[in-house]
Amino acid sequence: MGNQVEKLTHLNYKEVPTADPAGVDRDEGPRIGVSYIFSNDDDELEQQQESGHDLGGEHPALQPYDPQLHEVECSVYYRDECIYQKSFSEEDILPEEGDEGGQGHLSTYTPENLLNRCKPGDLVEFVCQAQYPHWVVYVGDFQVVHLHRLEVVNSFLTDASQGRRGRIANQLYRYKPLSPATVVRNALEQVGCKDRDLSWRNSECFAAWCRYGKREFKIGGELRIGKQPYRLQIRLGDKRSHTLEFQSLEDLIMEKRRNDQIGRAAVIQELSSHLQAAEEEDEEEDEDHHHHPGARTAVE
Repeated sequence: MGNQVEKLTHLNYKEVPTADPAGVDRDEGPRIGVSYIFSNDDDELEQQQESGHDLGGEHPALQPYDPQLHEVECSVYYRDECIYQKSFSEEDILPEEGDEGGQGHLSTYTPENLLNRCKPGDLVEFVCQAQYPHWVVYVGDFQVVHLHRLEVVNSFLTDASQGRRGRIANQLYRYKPLSPATVVRNALEQVGCKDRDLSWRNSECFAAWCRYGKREFKIGGELRIGKQPYRLQIRLGDKRSHTLEFQSLEDLIMEKRRNDQIGRAAVIQELSSHLQAAEEEDEEEDEDHHHHPGARTAVE
């Protein structure tokens, strides 16, 4: 666990099982499960800031951050229930008290402005191009608790942001939250936990566990029995989407975060290459009269 897990830096979409976005399979063949061992993605943060990954031929620091330009719209389903949604479409946004409408819940703010908006028990997501999102739990008095570099720490919100813009992320997951006092207590009780004693692989899983209390966010919180009850539906635009299936919420979150780190343009390029390769493979299979269940493409 922790820094001993194997890093998976290049995930090939061609190797990931896919399903129809509407939940209906195109054939009756068995589906192959997907389960990966991932690195703790928050360990990559400082290295990314120093190296400045070059995506799309332009240095990310030279581009102003625009959520709609850089972030991947997606939905997460457990069987038929939507449990997470990031969407810039107004019709998909759940109303929230104090939200001014439009895309307010995905708008980003400076750390100083966030301090005026946060209440104890809120989740905050810090975002920046070419970096993994960093999640924290606001516990009051300008302070947050978060998983950083394999340790749960208590920091000032402005320090935890490391200069990134952020948003209150309470609306992304659709689970019923615990009381604010319970969320704060869950977070503070874990301060100092590190390395092998950790039960979470990344800051998002830790923060979400504090707020919702579900074991699915913990390492090994779900049995892997060959089924894939979780679906990650990635929106490609123009009413097109691509869906991946996972055995556990933990694995799905790691893939979702990887997509956020590489950015919307790179995800679309990856999927386009995968879809084209899958179509060519299907054509070859038709010619040779062979079929391989588990390598399946679905776009609507």
